[in-house]
Amino acid sequence: MSGNKDSYYLPEPSHWPIVGSLALLVMASGAVMTMNKISMGGTTLLAGLAILLFMMFGWFGQVIRESEAGTYNKQVDKSFRLGMSWFIFSEVLFFAAFFGALFYTRVLSVPWLGSGDTMAQLWPHFVASWPGAATEGGQLVSGPGDMPKFTPMGAWGIPAINTLLLLTSGATLTWAHWGLLKNNRTQLIIGLVLTIILAFSFIGLQAAEYHHAYTELGLTLGAGIYGATFFMLTGFHGFHVMLGTTMLIVILIRSMKGHFKPDAHFGFEGAAWYWHFVDVVWLGLFVFVYWL
Repeated sequence: MSGNKDSYYLPEPSHWPIVGSLALLVMASGAVMTMNKISMGGTTLLAGLAILLFMMFGWFGQVIRESEAGTYNKQVDKSFRLGMSWFIFSEVLFFAAFFGALFYTRVLSVPWLGSGDTMAQLWPHFVASWPGAATEGGQLVSGPGDMPKFTPMGAWGIPAINTLLLLTSGATLTWAHWGLLKNNRTQLIIGLVLTIILAFSFIGLQAAEYHHAYTELGLTLGAGIYGATFFMLTGFHGFHVMLGTTMLIVILIRSMKGHFKPDAHFGFEGAAWYWHFVDVVWLGLFVFVYWL
């Protein structure tokens, strides 16, 4: 239903949820087959991913076309805002779980392990300190036996530069938003282009950081609890940066096509909310993972 802006909007029946469910089923089947080393597992997984991308392109495109055609009213705008708010809240809880694991390890588990005689008998070199679980000849060690030695990642190299990049990207995105509110299309597009450039710079530097960690520092996912928490937190954040960058690229393309109005542009606002959320999470990572 459409036309009356004061009426309750009821969308037409859609086949896209069924397509999405099929994509997830195929992806899950492919993942199970791959983990059990069954032939065609990888192909099945990629087929499910292709179906998912097809669904996203088709469904999101339909929503964009309906929005630009003036189909939606204020009730739909409110529902979009509530949906995006709950989505970001779920992401907050997602990262809270990993930050909680980091807190539990550093503040509780490591001191507990260092307070009794059991660990001293099992691992005489154990030292209850973070990030190194033990020291041998002044070099940090992640665990007993064959577990690899590693050096923790410092805060004032690439991590500090990436912090500056993300903070600057938040400013350029806000500047782009101001341009949209003033109906200044040039400012909007330039601000989005600068934000995307900064985002790709962040991703490139994080890739370089990971290469340095694996090849020179011995810091891997197998480097004890420090390596596990480091890569889980920074890796998932990097994935969210790539997702946010994809959103911004779509918003840029739409802006170049003349989409969005000063008084109706939730598509832009939703992507901006997500990007600022990514910025805030990185600040927490920089402080608690790299710095302290």
